Amino acid sequence: MPGGGNRQRRRVILSSRGGVRPLDSMSNKKPRRSQSAATPVALTIAGSDSSAGAGAQADLKTFSALGVYGVTAVTCIVAETPGKVSRIQPADPNIVHEQIELLLKCFPVAAIKTGLLCNAAIVAQVVRSLRKVKRRQLVVDPVMIATSGDVLLAPKAIQLYEHELFPLATLITPNLDEAARLAGEPIEDLADMRRVARTLEKKYGAAILLKGGQLRGRRAIDVLYLGNDTREFSAPFVPRVKTHGTGCTYSAAITAELAKGAELSSAIATAKKFVTSAIRSHFIWKSGRDRIFALNALSFRGAQTPTDLSNNR
Repeated sequence: MPGGGNRQRRRVILSSRGGVRPLDSMSNKKPRRSQSAATPVALTIAGSDSSAGAGAQADLKTFSALGVYGVTAVTCIVAETPGKVSRIQPADPNIVHEQIELLLKCFPVAAIKTGLLCNAAIVAQVVRSLRKVKRRQLVVDPVMIATSGDVLLAPKAIQLYEHELFPLATLITPNLDEAARLAGEPIEDLADMRRVARTLEKKYGAAILLKGGQLRGRRAIDVLYLGNDTREFSAPFVPRVKTHGTGCTYSAAITAELAKGAELSSAIATAKKFVTSAIRSHFIWKSGRDRIFALNALSFRGAQTPTDLSNNR
């Protein structure tokens, strides 16, 4: 080689700051300490969204952004883009069960959330696994009715949610359509939200976070009812953003904070801040004559917590 002579070639590695360093210069360094002991683990049991705006993909992005290691049990494969669901292919219920059992056995899972469970057989397998979990922090996002109003679960699956899954939950996070279906009454304003949240908490024995973004006011107000205590979490409503996956992202952020040991109200306040930031800093791409919107989970920088009105009613 030109200029090489008989000198011994030295192996090098790329430096994270640019340039190279001799590999043998690293030989006497002690390995970095593992961060695993200090990193909480959260499990999402949800569908796979091909556009990555909702479902397990959105959950994993949220977990990572909040410093939590995420693991997944996939319940179905969904071919979709924002505003259009082309096809949903359920997973075999036995593989859903196997994923959950293996993950709970091998990882120190600190909190769990459920998303789209697809059908009654899958709901039954999820319940079968989660009943065994001691000291569980379980957030149930009851993905029954899409924001568009489309019904996603058959009546038998909804019955299993009500009688088997909800009693295991730490927190249930319905949207307004789902809450109206569960309570059997319409929800048209904030007063209705407060009343229905209380009704559902008494009915299922779990904290209820009723999400109010569908009311389309100047502020998006969510109502938490827990043990005769009502709290309201408020943030400015962000108009003209056609995203999907806000409910998934919100519940995943709550789950991540619970995995880190946060108290429930504090977890919700941080999650409200997180999802509001993700909506406000959304992505937009051109798609033919239309545009595609997506949440930006990377935008979160720990800004001031949204208003927690903390009203006892």
